[in-house]
Amino acid sequence: MNIHVANNFLISSPLEQFNVKSIIPLYFGNFDISFTNSSLYFLFCTGIILILFQAVTLNGGFLVPTRWQSIVEIIYDFVVSLVGEQIGEKGKPYFTWIFTTFILILACNLVGMIPYSFTTTSHVAVTFGLALSLFVGITIIGFQNHGLHFFSFFLPKGTPLALVPLLVLIEVMSYCTRPISLGVRLFVNLISGHALLKILSGFAWTMLTSGGALAVGSLIPFVVIVAITGLELAVSSLQAYVFCILTCIYLKDAIDLH
Repeated sequence: MNIHVANNFLISSPLEQFNVKSIIPLYFGNFDISFTNSSLYFLFCTGIILILFQAVTLNGGFLVPTRWQSIVEIIYDFVVSLVGEQIGEKGKPYFTWIFTTFILILACNLVGMIPYSFTTTSHVAVTFGLALSLFVGITIIGFQNHGLHFFSFFLPKGTPLALVPLLVLIEVMSYCTRPISLGVRLFVNLISGHALLKILSGFAWTMLTSGGALAVGSLIPFVVIVAITGLELAVSSLQAYVFCILTCIYLKDAIDLH
């Protein structure tokens, strides 16, 4: 049940903000492919990115960059340096892939900070789906570059023969859990921060509406909310960075092996 009564006030559950709601019901046999609020905000974030980049790159941009053009250029240079540091020259063909992933996650995270909006990346189905698609792509790149020799990635050099079965099993399991850790890390960090903000907001509102000393004391949780909001903005950017730097590390492994 999403609503509970506390001190005669109806307070929404902190997890209610993560409910996926159908906007346009669509069914294909037993499969539910409805257009949801998650789909809407995902398209909304994609639209924002397209409009922003189209606006700042129109006619080649400005010699003296505008504020928005400067932001786009900073993000571009940041991802260029990220790919260069983690992968090197061999990473240039995959720059567009990493850049698109970074800017999409960043946009979804930041849009989710707007009150009454929806955080698409707060759902493990979205983050794991994105991580799994990257994992499959990186594995394909590994086989394209090395063929069957890619399997040597699961056997460190100099491994004693007696330890080969055990180490191969450990390496395969470690490799297969990469998309899980990648997707869950992003999902957990966002959902925990948003839930905390919701809990503190409800607590502050209850104190404020109670009157008296509690109303005055409500300033404390409000100050905490402002501080945590700033922290959440930083976390939203940091998680996009962590997601992409790990993707670069995994991609480098597929390109260079051990």
